Amino acid sequence: MIDSTRYPRLSRIATPADLRTFGEDELPAIADELRAYLIESVGRSGGHFGAGLGVIELTVALHWLYETPDDRLVWDVGHQCYPHKILTGRRDDIQTVKQKDGVAPFPKREESEYDTFGVGHSSTSISAALGMAIANARAGNTRRVVAVIGDGAMTAGMAYEALNHAGGMDPEPNLLVILNDNRMSISENVGGLTKMLGRMTGSKTLNALREGGKKLLGDKNNPTARFVRRWEEHWKGMFVPSTLFEEMGFHYTGPIDGHDVNALVATLKTLKTLKGPQLLHIITTKGKGYELAEGDQIGYHAVGPFDPAQGLVPKPGGAKKPTYTDIFGDWLCDMAAADETLLAITPAMREGSGLVRFSKEYPDRYFDVAIAEQHAVTLAAGMACEGAKPVVAIYSTFLQRGYDQLVHDVAIQDLDVLFAIDRGGVVGPDGATHAGNLDLSYLRCVPNMVVMAPADENECRQMLTTGFKHVGPAAVRYPRGTGPGVGVSESLDTLPIGKADVRRKGARIALLVFGAIVPAADQVGEQLGLTVVNMRFVKPLDRALLLELAKTHGGFVTLEDNVVAGGAGSGVAELLAGEGIAHPVLHLGLPDAFQHHASREQLLAEAGLDAAGIRAAVLARWPALQSSAPKTAAG
Repeated sequence: MIDSTRYPRLSRIATPADLRTFGEDELPAIADELRAYLIESVGRSGGHFGAGLGVIELTVALHWLYETPDDRLVWDVGHQCYPHKILTGRRDDIQTVKQKDGVAPFPKREESEYDTFGVGHSSTSISAALGMAIANARAGNTRRVVAVIGDGAMTAGMAYEALNHAGGMDPEPNLLVILNDNRMSISENVGGLTKMLGRMTGSKTLNALREGGKKLLGDKNNPTARFVRRWEEHWKGMFVPSTLFEEMGFHYTGPIDGHDVNALVATLKTLKTLKGPQLLHIITTKGKGYELAEGDQIGYHAVGPFDPAQGLVPKPGGAKKPTYTDIFGDWLCDMAAADETLLAITPAMREGSGLVRFSKEYPDRYFDVAIAEQHAVTLAAGMACEGAKPVVAIYSTFLQRGYDQLVHDVAIQDLDVLFAIDRGGVVGPDGATHAGNLDLSYLRCVPNMVVMAPADENECRQMLTTGFKHVGPAAVRYPRGTGPGVGVSESLDTLPIGKADVRRKGARIALLVFGAIVPAADQVGEQLGLTVVNMRFVKPLDRALLLELAKTHGGFVTLEDNVVAGGAGSGVAELLAGEGIAHPVLHLGLPDAFQHHASREQLLAEAGLDAAGIRAAVLARWPALQSSAPKTAAG
């Protein structure tokens, strides 16, 4: 429960209606309390940190001025939304963020009526807000719609598709887009737009002249009005980075200080009176108000629990176990040293995908394309056309955005591109939007693809080398976090493509395991005396081994950290059916539902993919195994 002595105003604000009972002169103090409370709360729970601190004043101003939830507030890059959640009924629960049954880390429609649009991937806000504005206009509803885009989201093509549509509509939609320009995403923003937005100054006089001119000239389509508008755009473009937005049909205002709540309120009051598409450009600082976060905006993007008085400190103990991301980052540098054709691409995920070391050691071979997954994949295809060997480092959930390019631009042309797919399968606290539970299904059906899933750290390195040296498109899909602790060889060894590894020879039933849940399957195989096969390759499958096992075993259990529908297990069933073999197969995998946020271990157990769940499912299908003596033949 919030301490009313430390937060005398915030403790009285359960909803935005409560916020609107305060006078405008108290808004700066409310913003100060909200910032302090966010620092305290995330310090206890962990979670996304810097981005929320950067939008404190904006969040207060919007909820004070607009009649939310009737007026629609659409957040982009959902990790900006913690202050919004605190002001909209979740103040006392914010410390449960990312925890099972706790507050979601991103806007979620089923959680609150104030979360008008669910967000996980970036750059969706303008499209969604425009859709709302159109639907409301058709229904005769005069509610306001505001999209807040920033933290790198304006680098994605989808944002410009929406701007282009909104600015060219007739009649014009009533829509406000707020560009929260902090020059950051998770890493520093890159690209031409970022440079343009850096060249900024303001012109209050110009905005006043513009509005006066609109009233004086009347119809925007008369020749005089068109001439004056064109003259204004060229003149204004000399002073502020507005030309792009004005050319797309938006009235540009700014840039203004996004940490001056009174200036924000004054500007928003004016914009509320204007018709048509508006764009407000505000300048903010990620991590604002917490000095350590301002100084290390990357490190404080998302944090575990910490003491705000001390900041982030290294955890005590010995050397930490390397994550799969670490394994990839080290492999990438080692392979780059061995093969100068290697080029690395990331869509704005240098830290998350493990490319920090590579970006420093091989800066001329490192390409951060910003939040542009589609471009990342086709860029790789173009590189491959000219003899380079590109490696696209990307999260499973983000590769979904580049799926058309993977099919059309890479696979159809059978180009030599390696996809290093991080966060495959259950991801955990970030919830359904960040889960990688579909990738084996959507990759397996693509011709020309080689698809691999490692059981441990060393196998991950071997598979990365295998995919790199394979001529054609290949994907290595690995989970978030650490593996079972297998030592990693420094050599760059390959695996024979399409060959599985029999880890344990048992009897009656064979467990066919794909990827990270091999250790859990090993436990069950040992307990019940079953054969355990680390399949390694989702595509191509080890056909010869599967046909041999079908002759000697009474049933198969396929296990994967992926949805059952169309997954690796489906490939096994298709192979058997194609051979005319009627064989009992039990498919275990993730459910045909979007799992909520919780720890990876909790979600695997919920799906029955921990050792206890696997054992229970196998015994439910073949109860006689319970009483049969375990087979202990070594494999």
